[in-house]
Amino acid sequence: MKERFLRAARGERTDRPPVWLMRQAGRYLPEYRELRADNTFREAISTPDVAEEISLQPWKRFGVDGVVMYSDILVALEPLGLEYHIESGVGPVVENPIREPADRPVERTPIDESLDYVGELLTRLAADVGDEAAVIGFAGGPFTLASYAVAGRPSRSHVPVRGFRAAHPEAFADLLDTFADVVTDFVQYQVDHGADVVQLFDTYAGLLGPADYEEFIVPVHQRILESVDVPTIVFVRNMAGRLDQLRASGADVVGLDWTVDIGVARDILGDRPVQGNLDPSYLLGDPDFVAERTRDLIERAGSAGHILNLGHGIDRRTDPKAVEAFVKTAQSIDR
Repeated sequence: MKERFLRAARGERTDRPPVWLMRQAGRYLPEYRELRADNTFREAISTPDVAEEISLQPWKRFGVDGVVMYSDILVALEPLGLEYHIESGVGPVVENPIREPADRPVERTPIDESLDYVGELLTRLAADVGDEAAVIGFAGGPFTLASYAVAGRPSRSHVPVRGFRAAHPEAFADLLDTFADVVTDFVQYQVDHGADVVQLFDTYAGLLGPADYEEFIVPVHQRILESVDVPTIVFVRNMAGRLDQLRASGADVVGLDWTVDIGVARDILGDRPVQGNLDPSYLLGDPDFVAERTRDLIERAGSAGHILNLGHGIDRRTDPKAVEAFVKTAQSIDR
């Protein structure tokens, strides 16, 4: 329920850990695939009737404590006039990528005009779930958005954006500031329309070295996350040895990927709440295996300030029975 989620986000002890899953509304569910058969991805996220139904599917099926809006991190490109589409076998493709400093967007459309469908979705979800679950909004972080915008498509190494930083350091900083401004307005817009919690996904920022992360990422994260008065969560992969930099973001809750030992993280982060961090591949195992690993994680995380989640998004090959085992294990805890 909502209050359990918010108490954990404040670092308080809870009767059991609240639970949700990143990408919980998605391709592993047969009801999702059935609904998506008649809608492209862009149509689905921008049509409130469709996005509302998809967002609620995991809540109706599993009773998770958080309902995350069905959307995508790249919607934050739209106010800047950066066009994108989803290409089968490739993923998101930005049609007008930023190759040189002169390509940087200089104008933008107000959030309430370009992303009004997100506001409508959140308003509906808040009415749908009431106090039974927390409504979770989210946005892509500046570096991750810049990675897509510069490379024009997914990049394993993210060399294009890292190379842009090397060749054009001032333009790189300006680009991150531009995205930070949009994301700041976007998360506030989400809160204004019913989000109880917002998560910042700067998934790829951990590929920057510690000095670059400190110089370029920490300040923009702080600006975004301190701009709203609801609980905030930050998620960056590959930060196992740099949890202090995640803590410096100012987020109320530190999201952990599966490469981090949650017990060690609790020692380093002190009383800072954490979210995570079961390896998503564990959900490809049978329900008994999932339940065993989930119970172990909950025990190591402790009874206060822990939101149970995966260490990244759920794999589309996951059997819903494994998700049920994950969620039911959390729900079986009685402190």
